[in-house]
Amino acid sequence: MGGVPSTPRRAARLRSEAEGLLGVFVGEKPVPLSSNFWHELLELPLTVRWPEERVLEACQALAQNNYYTRHLAKIMIILVLCLQELTAVGAATPTLYLKAINGAHISSIFLKYLIENAKSNNFEELYLIIEEEEMHKSFQNGFGCGLDQVGAFIMKGLLSFISMSEISSDSCLLHHEVLNLMLVAMSTQLRSGPSPGPKDVHPFIDAAMTQGNALVGSVVRKLLLTYITRPGMPFTSTSYLPVPGGQSGVLQKVGSAAASFVLLPYYTFNYLVSSSGEGSGSSLADNSLLILLILIHYRKRIIVDNSSLDKIEPINNANGCLKVDSFFDENSYCRALENARDVEFDLVDVESDAQSGPVVRLPFASLFDTLGLYLFDESSVLLLYSLVHGNSNFLEYVLVRTDLDTLLMPVLEMLYDASKRTSNQIYMLLIILLILSQDSSFNASIHKLILPSVPWYKERLLHHTSLGSLMVVILIRTVKYNLSKLRDVYLHTNCLATLANMAPHVHRLSAYASQRLVSLFDMLSRKYMKLAETRNDKVLKIEGVFVEGDELSEDTSSELHIYTDFLRIVLEILNAILSYALPRNPEIVYAIMHRQEVFQPFKNHPRFSELLENIYTVLDFFNSRMDAQNMDGELSVEKVLQIIITNCRSWRGEGMKMFTQLRFTYEQEHNPEEFFIPYVWQLALSNSGIDFNPSAVQLISVESPPEVSALVLVCHTTSISFFFIYFCINAPISVYFILYYDMLCF
Repeated sequence: MGGVPSTPRRAARLRSEAEGLLGVFVGEKPVPLSSNFWHELLELPLTVRWPEERVLEACQALAQNNYYTRHLAKIMIILVLCLQELTAVGAATPTLYLKAINGAHISSIFLKYLIENAKSNNFEELYLIIEEEEMHKSFQNGFGCGLDQVGAFIMKGLLSFISMSEISSDSCLLHHEVLNLMLVAMSTQLRSGPSPGPKDVHPFIDAAMTQGNALVGSVVRKLLLTYITRPGMPFTSTSYLPVPGGQSGVLQKVGSAAASFVLLPYYTFNYLVSSSGEGSGSSLADNSLLILLILIHYRKRIIVDNSSLDKIEPINNANGCLKVDSFFDENSYCRALENARDVEFDLVDVESDAQSGPVVRLPFASLFDTLGLYLFDESSVLLLYSLVHGNSNFLEYVLVRTDLDTLLMPVLEMLYDASKRTSNQIYMLLIILLILSQDSSFNASIHKLILPSVPWYKERLLHHTSLGSLMVVILIRTVKYNLSKLRDVYLHTNCLATLANMAPHVHRLSAYASQRLVSLFDMLSRKYMKLAETRNDKVLKIEGVFVEGDELSEDTSSELHIYTDFLRIVLEILNAILSYALPRNPEIVYAIMHRQEVFQPFKNHPRFSELLENIYTVLDFFNSRMDAQNMDGELSVEKVLQIIITNCRSWRGEGMKMFTQLRFTYEQEHNPEEFFIPYVWQLALSNSGIDFNPSAVQLISVESPPEVSALVLVCHTTSISFFFIYFCINAPISVYFILYYDMLCF
């Protein structure tokens, strides 16, 4: 009578049966893979409540006995066989789904405990090795892998299921648990440093890296399609209930026979029934994205002994050791993402690129729209960065879209609310803008897109302003916020670099944006003057010429040089607008004339005088026109602006000194994994709902101390190259990048 509610007597019998089966699983006696025990365990409908201490005792018992029994590896093998059967059979049975769901539950719980409590660096406590004799007895046609390839078999099975199985209302719970198991299996990275070396062992993610191109491409495509389609988790007769008063780690699953295992971890319930205000509402989409990010950003260093390649004689280094070289093992998932093409492309064009690696065909239009909708999620920001930085096809697609506000408005709104964002999220957003600003067509098109309003901007009403003007305002606001709160040199430099890339293409910059740009110079100049006053030997001012003292405080002197360079970049930005786009930007001329006194203290400064020549040429031209019109006393604002607009049409640029356009380019540093692996796992711990033991985490810490990250700014001139190294002290995780810009003179 399956439809009749369980009586107390029947519940007690089921509890006793479950206790016995679980006791065998965690006990000392090994159970063969061919035993019917595994099917009995996974088919058991369990409705009893399990206290957290019982789950912990079971985990401890398995950890003690797994060396002899290999039960963790065996249950994961049984899980993979169930998944293979599900993908092979046309109509999967509820019992088969039940077994797979329970197998994923049990595997996740015990695997997570063993990883958290592993004492060895190679995670030998997992014992992913099965005796060959038992394999032959259990599988008539052979197991399909060697003794030491159980991890590869398991990972291939999980990845194959993800890539081949469609998500439906019947299978969504199983997909959710398989994704959770994938996250747990790859969480061995949390127990080591950010840059995996040759001796670091991560059995599951290392196994994922060895899969063939066809499977890799299929997995990347499926994970992205799940992110795009965002399937929900329907609550039918099956539901999740937390144990009253229990802590994280135990749930009871009640309802139909399709929901069975009591050891369901708390994160499943917590994540399915709750979401943040900015959450996506799709745990399948979120975890699919996290798995994709973990896979594409994994990099492992390989050591090669070059001396064996030397036919003549080995080359020893200074320490007398044989010469060795290191390189990063190729990441086929990263390459698949970089090779992704739009489904609208001709299939012949896609196939012609197949020799360069796995080719993934995706609906770029849907991906673009999904990113725009869910960019407030930090994982989506990292995906967008990974795409625009690594995939030239997607970057080109974004640049030709006429609705750039779909992506840019969420980016600018998040920068506007920078105080609510993490430093890493701000870094990613600014780098995305910098990458986009490297394209001249982007810089031109954003000034043609007019926004009716910007409701989230509170300082003043912005009606019918261009997307480009809003971007200028937000970047300058970010600089000001950083100067008062974060004091991070990287943020300053990145904002100014993006503004510099935009400058030659500015078109009808709004009055508000023009005022903000001039006030930016004023703000940085006041900071510069304050630093100059606090150094040991004050700057001496002799007949209007600045003479620097010899004895400077090292810190103050370094910061003074930094702000000198910032001021030069702002002057370069103003020069670029005046030199290449003055007739189209009367408001910037008005803003400079209105605040022309802020430039006066630097007119004779040896580092700024050359860049100020053009500004004063413009001021002289328009001041003379203004004086000629000012016959009847003071002019109104409207009249002044009208005079500027009229004379902009006759402006020919006589006397202007032409500088080469600034162009900043972003490049990743040689060891990006030192930033991205900890960052991705920080997102995984925050968003997946998996409650990993904080004391076991070595990759990141709950309160990471500030780290010093190097920012290399390479300035190329016609005669000499200057290299400046700045240090960002406030970054919680080091960010490495290189910015290049060209200047006619320095």
